Order: sequence, then structure tokens, then C-alpha cells
Amino acid sequence: MLLDIHWYLRLLKLIPIIMISIKVVSEEKSWSKKIKKIDVFFQCICKSFPKKYQFLNKKIFFTLLLSNNKNIKKLNKKFRNKNNSTDVLSFPFENKIRLKNNLYLGDIIISYNFMDKPKNQKVNTFKDKVVKTFIHGFLHLLSFDHVKLNDYKKMLKEEQKIYKSVIKKIN
Repeated sequence: MLLDIHWYLRLLKLIPIIMISIKVVSEEKSWSKKIKKIDVFFQCICKSFPKKYQFLNKKIFFTLLLSNNKNIKKLNKKFRNKNNSTDVLSFPFENKIRLKNNLYLGDIIISYNFMDKPKNQKVNTFKDKVVKTFIHGFLHLLSFDHVKLNDYKKMLKEEQKIYKSVIKKIN
């Protein structure tokens, strides 16, 4: 019996534990009409990230707010001084907050109205747009940006890598 416990403990060290935790908050009811089990949907996306972005054996967490054009416009005006709605906002914490071995990355906000264009699109098309937008917002939390052309190219390349990994695993 003791041998079995030692073997099990060694095995646990060999198997990396994915520890990305997302607090999903929805202030727009329409999200639940398109995506059932929203928490599970976004957790599955993170579990499908390439190893580089899974933060193996670390506890990483962030907040995802599923919003709409009206509310994202207010946030865009307040924090970025831009008086228009947008598909996604990301607010990475400059000094990542550590709470008992946990690392808080920041907040992502996605607008339902941007994802739901055109309104007659299929649910799978909607979900695909959400996945791409979520990945984009996530990379912003990791300090990726697209202000300069070179940075844009780097970010786009990473978005495509992550997207391919996610689509391969969740389809």
C-alpha cells in the first residue's frame, strides 16, 4: 500500500495541473441564449490553449464581463476616453496582484452586440467570433498590444496559434 501512495505522488508531479480560473459575470441576458453553460464554455477554451498559455502548476485568474454596447461604451469613455462601443476591452493589472499563490491578471469585457452581427448568423459562427475575441482580450492581459505594426504582427501570430489549438481541441 505504501508503494502505491509513493507511485501516485510521483505521478501527480508528472501531470501538470492547469490552473486558469475565470470569474464570468454576465450583465446582458442575450449571452445565455447563444451560449449555454457560459462558465464551462470559457473554461474549455482556456483548457485548450497551447501549453505556453496554460500556466501549468500556477494559479492564474481573471474576470470576464459579458456585456453589451451601451455598457462597454461607458467603460471605453471612462477608462480610454473613447466615446464609442467596441468588441472587447481588456484591463491588465500593471502590477499583477498576488493573493496566496494566486496571480490576478485583470479584466476582459466583451460586447454581445458586436458578436451578434449579423443577427441572423448561426450559433457556431457567433461562438467562433467569441472565441477569437476572448483570445484577443486574454493576450492583452498578458501585455500584448497592437499599437505598432511589429507588435500587431506578434499579437496576430499568437492569436492564430491559440485559436488553432482551441479549435482543434473543442471541435
